Amino acid sequence: MIIIKNDKIKILYVEDDEITRENGIEYLENYFVHIFEAKDGLDALKKFEQITPHIIITDIQMPKIDGLEFVKKVREKDKEVQIIILTAYSHKEYLIKAIELQLIKYLMKPIKEYELKSALELCVQNLENNKSNIINLRENCIFDKYNHTLFVNNELVKLRTKETDLLILLLNNKNRYVSYEEIENFVWKEFPMTKDALKTLIKYLKQKISKDIISNQTGVGYKINV
Repeated sequence: MIIIKNDKIKILYVEDDEITRENGIEYLENYFVHIFEAKDGLDALKKFEQITPHIIITDIQMPKIDGLEFVKKVREKDKEVQIIILTAYSHKEYLIKAIELQLIKYLMKPIKEYELKSALELCVQNLENNKSNIINLRENCIFDKYNHTLFVNNELVKLRTKETDLLILLLNNKNRYVSYEEIENFVWKEFPMTKDALKTLIKYLKQKISKDIISNQTGVGYKINV
């Protein structure tokens, strides 16, 4: 999907560095008409109250109120606004916060243009379809579909690439059985898939999320039960 000058969505861009903020706004103007800026967390809270944005893009390290505290205050009032966090730091506690605060994306600086564009496209899709990226697989087992992070009992559980791809494929098609051919094309891509390799992948994924959450119909494929 390509965003072309959306004139309905309001963006709030929060960044304390003036040059970075100007560059960010210049980029956003390629895709959105209504863009508002804030120079710190307190300024952002005032702007949030005034304009009720649909999407918030905010840095973490800011004076007065940091980005996470700002987002926490926003979430107390608005559960639907789409939020993208920008940061120069990668810490486990930030990933946990991304789940708690229902962030769309947690992007590392320096921000790559294609990553930001992809995150914005997800925000627009969510607004149009009223979707969430946070999936409750079972009690105390949460998967963030866009940031590809799995938390079990508030502990980050590492997923291998194929495990992540398979989980996303099953969640995107959760109302039906996904065929072996679909799994091969999506997870193994250009490489051939053996039945033993698939069984092993399913086994390890079940160990991490739940043995009862994925069911198999012989000769048809696999389905996730969420």
